[in-house]
Amino acid sequence: MGYRVVVVGATGNVGREMLNVLAEREFPILELAAVASSRSTGDEIEFGETGKMLKVRNIEHFDFAGWDIALFSAGSDVAKEHAPRAAAAGCVVIDNSSYWRMDPDVPLIVPEVNPDAIDGYKAKMIIANPNCSTAQMVVALKPLHDAATIRRVVVATYQSVSGAGKQGMDELFEQSRNIFVGDSNTPVKFTKQIAFNVIPHIDSFLDDGSTKEEWKMVVETKKILGAKVRVHATCVRVPVFVGHSEAINIELEDELSAEQAQDILREAPGVMLVDKREDGGYVTPVECVGDGATFVSRVREDPTVDNGLALWCVSDNLRKGAALNAVQIAELLGRRHLQKG
Repeated sequence: MGYRVVVVGATGNVGREMLNVLAEREFPILELAAVASSRSTGDEIEFGETGKMLKVRNIEHFDFAGWDIALFSAGSDVAKEHAPRAAAAGCVVIDNSSYWRMDPDVPLIVPEVNPDAIDGYKAKMIIANPNCSTAQMVVALKPLHDAATIRRVVVATYQSVSGAGKQGMDELFEQSRNIFVGDSNTPVKFTKQIAFNVIPHIDSFLDDGSTKEEWKMVVETKKILGAKVRVHATCVRVPVFVGHSEAINIELEDELSAEQAQDILREAPGVMLVDKREDGGYVTPVECVGDGATFVSRVREDPTVDNGLALWCVSDNLRKGAALNAVQIAELLGRRHLQKG
């Protein structure tokens, strides 16, 4: 027995990664459909490394009746239009876009952090996947929150260009090549040159001077960990192809030493602690690619506030930040509610 699964946006970076993760984790699949826009209809895409090829079907004409789970990674417009259509047909949607995240009737899930929240999925038959930068941060924060209650978080992100899709990755590659050969560089996907540069601007600006990416980290973290947790974020795009990094400062209600925090994080689900106070005793984005863990390094006490900690957090944004988390949600849904396979 297994599930009839649809991957919507199957030809994009995250959609392909969803197919890879489904194959790697041997998710119980009875039937699998790859769905995308009309531009990709009829193309073939491989299901992980299984050798099985899937013909891409058109989202506009796809009938979700009889399908169990739909993993959506096709943007907010597609999620707005087609997720309710899938849900109405009895297919549970796990959506990677930002469209449904703050809907009070849609659970926002990171399985290692707030698995019980999935029980509310029946209200709309839709479950939201958090923003990639939020997902890895709350995996690192949750065990510390449970131990000593987090009051405030200040985070600066170093986000890879894959978070902006294939166009972002292509732009970094092309600009880097152009600089070496002396050709001109005109930004297209990003607002300024991304090669050999950093850009403190992700998504659109809001009235208070923050960006929408920063706002997402604030409101999503509150929805997942609790409304009392105060969050301030500065989100920066960096010339890295895959892997988001975060420098996180935490203010706790109760005292927690760096050594105690290390012990907690060492045993925490989804966390890999790599924290040696020596050259190379930490994890960088290059090393996290292809891994599902949230890596934590540089754990230390922050003496500038009462009960302060600081840490460095790295994760593959296409995996834990998107595809893996979505598949983990599907696994959780199956165990707790769908009871197949």
